[in-house]
Amino acid sequence: QVQLVESGGGLVQAGGSLRLSCAASGSIFSINVMGWYRQAPGKQRELVAVITSGGSTNYADSVKGRFTISRDNAKNTVVLQMNNLKPEDTAVYYCSLRHVGNQNWGQGTQVTVSS
Repeated sequence: QVQLVESGGGLVQAGGSLRLSCAASGSIFSINVMGWYRQAPGKQRELVAVITSGGSTNYADSVKGRFTISRDNAKNTVVLQMNNLKPEDTAVYYCSLRHVGNQNWGQGTQVTVSS
C-alpha cells in the first residue's frame, strides 16, 4: 500500500508562485511515475505534470514554461514549482504515483489564484 502526503498550496495573487511537495511511503516499486493532476469545480481531473523515475517529464500545454516538476528518488518525493500563476490554475491539486499498473492518489491540496 502506498501513502501520499501533500504540502503547499494556498492563496496567491495572479503572477505569484507556489510550491507543492509530495512524499510517498509504503511499498513502492523503483520504476514508477510521480506527478500532479488537478481538478477545478465542474471539470474533469487533468494532468498537470509527471516525471518518471528515470527523469523524463511531461507537462500539460497550459503550464509549459511556468511550472517545473522535479523528484528525489532516494526520498520518494516530488515537487511542483509553479510560477506566473493565473486564475485558471485554481483547482485542487492531487499528487499521484503510478507503478506496477496501479495509480495512487494523495488527498489533494487547494490552490487558489486571485486576479
